[in-house]
Amino acid sequence: MAAVLLFADATAARAQTNSAMEDVQSRMVKIFGAGGLGGLHAYGTGFLVSSEGHIATVWSHVLDTNTVTAVLSDGRRFYAKVLGADIEHDVALLKIEAEGLPAFDLTRAIEVSPGTRVLAFSNMFKVAAGDERMTVQRGVIAAKSTLDARRGRFQAPYRGPVYVIDAVINNPGAAGGVVTTVDGRLVGMIGREVKNAQSETWINYAVPISELTGPIEALRTGDFRPKDPFAETEPTGKSMTALDFGLVLLPDVVARTPAYIDEVLPESPAARAGLAPEDLVVFVNGDLVGSISSLNGVLAKILPGDDVQFTVRRGDDLVNVTLQAPQKAVSPN
Repeated sequence: MAAVLLFADATAARAQTNSAMEDVQSRMVKIFGAGGLGGLHAYGTGFLVSSEGHIATVWSHVLDTNTVTAVLSDGRRFYAKVLGADIEHDVALLKIEAEGLPAFDLTRAIEVSPGTRVLAFSNMFKVAAGDERMTVQRGVIAAKSTLDARRGRFQAPYRGPVYVIDAVINNPGAAGGVVTTVDGRLVGMIGREVKNAQSETWINYAVPISELTGPIEALRTGDFRPKDPFAETEPTGKSMTALDFGLVLLPDVVARTPAYIDEVLPESPAARAGLAPEDLVVFVNGDLVGSISSLNGVLAKILPGDDVQFTVRRGDDLVNVTLQAPQKAVSPN
């Protein structure tokens, strides 16, 4: 009789886990975008955070394109718009034109402790392209720690708390997936492939949802950028340009010429910050830069003396630098 009861309990537990897995799968999104060159993968993972089609994912080179495709669990394909990204938290928000979608309620995400059994959902290695289910891995929370990691030669942008997991979950395409408890409660977002800054060993981790809820909501509402400290000052009549920072860009010859740096002027703010020729500008102060013309539009909003964060793509890495807008123009008004 005891054996029968144990078998029945195990069967019920498996059924509950399978049901939870299906529920999570319905909220997952396959993302396809930029990649291919230099061995960069052109796919990633995201998850629905609103029934109106908002998708959270990690910020990566995959989103650095005019066309990002989002594929839902039922195989429906949509063009997704990149609403913005919070570089410090390594999270981006996309939007597709759809309604009534199953989505995670971020306010119901939970914190877990070491020893908790978890599931990791992601489209690592592009296993799924249509209505196929994503990969699910089982693991255990090994520790909760502060991330101190590198991508290539450069420090990873996110430096906050993470869950370290005893399974190899941070694979190509997995970033932006989710980690849940075995009964489907949301725990964290899978981060990008990074190495420990001290040991140079790969880290398998997820960012707690509690760290991402605020940035995702701010990106959704358009309130992400902090209040401009110069908002109360009188306008100067000066519009900043790339040359003011010491940047010479490629000739703007087509409608959407990428914002590649052709030359960095000696002793300029850009030179002192370490920007280099062939860097591709992808963000300025959190605003997505899709072309030279959009970069000029972003720089025109900056005032002399303002601190400005550039995010550039250098080879396979994203590099963040901060420099100060010059008080005196380098280029004519």
